Amino acid sequence: MSGAANIAIRRAEAGDAAALADIYNHYVRETPITFDLEEKSVADRARWLEQFLAVGRYQCFVAVLDGRVAGWASSHRYNERAAYDTTVLSSIYLAPDAVGQGLGRRLYATLFEALGGQDIHRAFGGITLPNDASLALHRAFGFEPVGIYREVGRKFGRYWDVATYLRPMGGRL
Repeated sequence: MSGAANIAIRRAEAGDAAALADIYNHYVRETPITFDLEEKSVADRARWLEQFLAVGRYQCFVAVLDGRVAGWASSHRYNERAAYDTTVLSSIYLAPDAVGQGLGRRLYATLFEALGGQDIHRAFGGITLPNDASLALHRAFGFEPVGIYREVGRKFGRYWDVATYLRPMGGRL
């Protein structure tokens, strides 16, 4: 992939489903970063994208690098119980060849700027360990460590820890 001059950040669109499935499926197949064990189809990703059609607490932005989607950052419902509504779960995934080019920072900056006017009190991040790059990115965006869930996911024949991080968002009372 080439330099940062060819990067655009925009809201995710229905037509991004295939690219998002390709990126996500890499992490399903090759890494413990997601605890999904089966790949997602393009139709699955299209249905997943529907939650972001209205602007609100749940948003998704993609990075387009040299004309192709190279990653995304999103905010999701943290928990179905109503009292959790002011907490969102944040996610970020990059194409393997797009890692280390500052796309993650640009995506998170765009996402958190867009969420700034929403009634969100905390953003939650769960990071499978080890993952130094993700830990550094989350810390750079004001996420603070609150604990580690020990051996909560089993993938590739072993158990994985998940670090829990929270970011203050300034929601209303």
